[in-house]
Amino acid sequence: MTTAAILYGAFDRHNLGDLLLAHVSAALLGGTPLTFTGLAARDLRAHGGHCVRALAEVASSWRGAPPALIHVGGELLTCHAWQAAVMLQPAQQARQAIAYFEPRPQEQLQWVRRTLGTPALAPYAAPIEWIPPGARVVYHAVGGVDLAAESPALREEVTARLRAADLVSARDRLTLAALQQAGIEARLVPDPALLVEVLFRDRIARRAKQGEVAALRAAWPDGFVALQLSADFGDDRTLDTLAAQIDALVADSGCGVVCFCAGIAPWHDDPRLGERLMARRPEAPLKRFGSVDVWDLCALISASRAYAGSSLHGRLVAMAFGVPRVNLRPPASPAQARKLAAVAEAWEPHGVPIAVPPNEMAQGVRLSMAVEAALRQETASRLVQQSLAGFAPVQSLLGLTPTALKNV
Repeated sequence: MTTAAILYGAFDRHNLGDLLLAHVSAALLGGTPLTFTGLAARDLRAHGGHCVRALAEVASSWRGAPPALIHVGGELLTCHAWQAAVMLQPAQQARQAIAYFEPRPQEQLQWVRRTLGTPALAPYAAPIEWIPPGARVVYHAVGGVDLAAESPALREEVTARLRAADLVSARDRLTLAALQQAGIEARLVPDPALLVEVLFRDRIARRAKQGEVAALRAAWPDGFVALQLSADFGDDRTLDTLAAQIDALVADSGCGVVCFCAGIAPWHDDPRLGERLMARRPEAPLKRFGSVDVWDLCALISASRAYAGSSLHGRLVAMAFGVPRVNLRPPASPAQARKLAAVAEAWEPHGVPIAVPPNEMAQGVRLSMAVEAALRQETASRLVQQSLAGFAPVQSLLGLTPTALKNV
């Protein structure tokens, strides 16, 4: 008899990686009764996500046998309560909250606690009061690259929750080292999003043959580069630099360039950046991708000649499909740069470019395209096997047979 599972993560807001992690986890737990939860109740089905319930409500109303509570991955361990509360707001309300509360720390603290319903400092590590009695707790492939540098209070809160968990794994060596230093038994496993191709290849292939992706392939027979930019790239100087890099990239490769958003929650991507780049280069083979549906985004990346962007999961989708890839380091976001480097360096083979600044984008894409296709495919196949092996203990905990995963 299998155990029911509550999947907990940041799939209560729009971000490619978080939405994908929910789908991958659900596919790997086929036949298991599942409940998708986050900090707040949100319906992301219009964007290819799930109808998500608030974990606090699910825990308080849980009836029946104790479930497994599975933290599905992502940079959960160091997502501050303030960040989480803002990212759950619609864009206009988020801007108003930031403008009002940032200079008012006491009011900010009160608003965050009211909004989230918990005083937790890192609420995506489930507070004890939100865990149903008797539940088995799993942290799978979680990230916390900067955990060792966090405040003692947040660090102790997070490590106390991890010590009480039944299974813990990390997706990068920096997070793993921080956990082991705190005396937590943890394993290193790949991010589950690396299974997106093997689990959903047919669904994504169908998407690539229709809509915007099909139109792009028809417009540019020589292919296109999928370019993703977070809001950190939005200053005029950086956009001028990127426009010049697009000129060089087009001249080098003969490709078109498609700007897309990997996440539209606050503090993620700004759809206006693509328009601002196009205004700088109205004659260039440059388009903006309108859809933010998770399956359209996967189809876009899988059909591209190369991926360049600041999104970690944009890179991981490209890795899963054997697509050339390079990350762009945000000009003023060192934490994101550290996360990109930590995860990529844990799983990429030697010689694959990791991340470049905006003024080296064209060279970074050129180097990524020079990596042999055979090596990219070998990497994708290796990571599928490592990802399945990494998830097997979770499956066993729920009463499922790990060997069934080998048939995926």
